[in-house]
Amino acid sequence: MSNADKFLEAIAEFPDDALTDNRTYEHPLVERYATKEMSFVWSPAMKFSTWRKLWTALATAEQELGLDISDEQLEQMRSKLFDIDFALAAEKEKEFRHDVMGHVHAFGTQAPAAMPVIHLGATSCYVGDNTDLVQIRDALKLVKRKLVKVLATLKEFAMKHKDLPTLGFTHYQPAQLTTVGKRSTLWMQDLLMDLERVEHEIETLPMRGVKGTTGTQASFLELFDGDHEKVKALNQRVCELMGFKKAISVSGQTYTRKIEFFILSVLSGIAQSAYKMCGDIRLLANLKQVEEPFAKTQIGSSAMAYKRNPMRSERVCSLARYVMGLPDGAANTHANQWFERTLDDSAIRRIILPEAFLATDVILNLLEN
Repeated sequence: MSNADKFLEAIAEFPDDALTDNRTYEHPLVERYATKEMSFVWSPAMKFSTWRKLWTALATAEQELGLDISDEQLEQMRSKLFDIDFALAAEKEKEFRHDVMGHVHAFGTQAPAAMPVIHLGATSCYVGDNTDLVQIRDALKLVKRKLVKVLATLKEFAMKHKDLPTLGFTHYQPAQLTTVGKRSTLWMQDLLMDLERVEHEIETLPMRGVKGTTGTQASFLELFDGDHEKVKALNQRVCELMGFKKAISVSGQTYTRKIEFFILSVLSGIAQSAYKMCGDIRLLANLKQVEEPFAKTQIGSSAMAYKRNPMRSERVCSLARYVMGLPDGAANTHANQWFERTLDDSAIRRIILPEAFLATDVILNLLEN
């Protein structure tokens, strides 16, 4: 048997006992790129502890407005906000084939006195949608903070090089002189516009609030014997307890998915600005006018070790291209929500919402770096 035949025999099948610790797909955004801060925002710990916060906020507000909920029940709920038995929740979800009810029962097992009032009057979207909005809000605040850092770094660069002349380009052909600092203000202006959009979304982002199964609040009206004012107060109080200024005015079972189109459009805008900036840097690197940092032991190419590739800028452009495409998914999701809601929004939102923020987080870290 030739060595070629032996090679083909060796690769014919993947051994069952080989590389057993590395046989599951790992998402590169989490494993290679994203910060712990942004990963935490979209983590199971954040998501499901927020579910418990929402259940506790609801029960607290219901008690304040006269429902028969005891201090002991609320104390048990508060004591288990961050003590989640994920194995039990998974077991209950498998039994009920319902993720929210799996966690209701896991919470109730740990806070048995509170079991009758956990999720009282609520629908699954009370915890699901409101948690999404909490995560979006917190992620936007992190994006804002990083945008400010990038702008501060660029300001310092622009001031340092404000008088350094350089050849301007139009149509990528030599044009009149500009300065290195002036050119960088073009990048800053785009990012400043993005920052203004981010601040607007943070300021105006509503909570879904307490809406019931189809947005009519019928289950809560039943709990409060048809008292509309108490239901309105309940909605407002839950928003206050969760740190929101307002709830969305009307909803079906879910809040309108147009909100997520707006959010992903803002992130797309940041990606566009980053792509333009790093595209410029890549072109200037070819002209040897600028270079990215290059470590003493860094290898530019496996075959051409001397090369100084603009790797950071290329990575930004790669990730930015991905983020710029995500609003299409949000637009189609919104357009295809029938009447009060359909569940075909669920799977795609689990992917595009966290990934848009994780990728944007990486982009901003690279720009600041």
